[in-house]
Amino acid sequence: MSYVATLICDPARPVLDADRLAAVRACVPGLSESDTLAPGVAEDLAFELAPKDRASEEAAPEAIAEIERAIRDRLGDAPVDVVVQKRAGRRKRLLIADMDSTMIGQECIDELADVLGKKAEISQITERAMRGELEFEPALRERAAMLAGLDAGIVDTVLATKITVTPGARMLVQTMRADGAYCALVSGGFTVFTSVVAEWLGFHEHRANRLESTDGKLTGRVAEPILGRQAKRDRLSALLAEQGLPAEAALAVGDGANDLAMIDLAGLGVAYHAKPAVAAVADARIDHGDLTALLYIQGYRAADFVRD
Repeated sequence: MSYVATLICDPARPVLDADRLAAVRACVPGLSESDTLAPGVAEDLAFELAPKDRASEEAAPEAIAEIERAIRDRLGDAPVDVVVQKRAGRRKRLLIADMDSTMIGQECIDELADVLGKKAEISQITERAMRGELEFEPALRERAAMLAGLDAGIVDTVLATKITVTPGARMLVQTMRADGAYCALVSGGFTVFTSVVAEWLGFHEHRANRLESTDGKLTGRVAEPILGRQAKRDRLSALLAEQGLPAEAALAVGDGANDLAMIDLAGLGVAYHAKPAVAAVADARIDHGDLTALLYIQGYRAADFVRD
């Protein structure tokens, strides 16, 4: 069976020069092909396992892990992400993505809190929940309660002045859509934000929680049931059934503990600039690249990207 190790760095800081690539190629046994996906930014190294490793279900994963360790050792402290996977089936047909600190650079609830002068207090709770130190649902209720009385119209101001799209986000969604993939945005945040971000980026659908309001003011309550960790996994499972796809055809990406269940179910679960608990268990972790890294690990070339 063929495997591929994809090396990716931040497009704004290309570091995959000829010398570094030559050094890495030399440490990959069974190397069959080296393919440049983007000069200086992304490279595919295809390889075959030795017959003795292919013959055992137990030996193959260890052999692959050893090759990945060798690549990382050869790269040293270079800011390069490494993703090793089977070549077959790497192009995914379904994208399911978290929003806050993944498709956008902020946590929306923290930015709402900033308007009230409560950002430090609420962001501390957000951070603990994303690290898995607090149960998501009660933590969300607690934070939403602190927003009681806020003018609901402030959401438009926050969107216009504080929310920024993560580099590569629109290219990721638009390129996968153009290739026939279904794209879903699922967030433990709020629909007042996902509805806009989904339109900005081109998602087919969005799911999130609903902030309740009365007479133009937030009540401090979130409509039940709350969309959290299990709800994200359940939506992925439903989408697979609706699209007639196996779990292996899905790519899930997120950064926090409430993304773990969908990351676990997807054929390729990606921890994007993620909390340690997520990075430790995901199939792949992106610590240096932007969201176009998710295209490179599927074998897309930079020339294939939709750049509207």
